[in-house]
Amino acid sequence: MDDKTRTEVEAAAFRGLIKHLQKRTDVQNIDLMNLAGFCRNCLAKWYAAEAQERGETDVDYDAARTVVYGMTYGEWKDKHQAKASDEQMKTFEETKPLHAEISGHN
Repeated sequence: MDDKTRTEVEAAAFRGLIKHLQKRTDVQNIDLMNLAGFCRNCLAKWYAAEAQERGETDVDYDAARTVVYGMTYGEWKDKHQAKASDEQMKTFEETKPLHAEISGHN
C-alpha cells in the first residue's frame, strides 16, 4: 500500500471510530480509560496536538473535543456523562501506568 492510500485508510478508520463513539453515548469515558487506557478526551488531545504540529493553531483542545464528541464537551457531559463510582475511580488510579501518553498533556 502506498503512503497516500495508507493515510486515506487510516483517516477513514479514525472517522469510523469517532462515529462509533458518538453513537455509543452509553459508554462512559471512565470505562474506556479503565479498559483500554484511552478515551474520547485522549483522541481529542491527539487530534489537537497533531493539528497544532502542522500549524493549525485554530484547532485547540476544545475544538478537537467538538470534533470527537460531535458537540461541545459541555453538551455531551450534560446529556451523557454519569458520575464515576468509587470502584471506577479506584480502577482508574490502578491502571494509570497503562493510560495513553499524549505529548504535552502527561
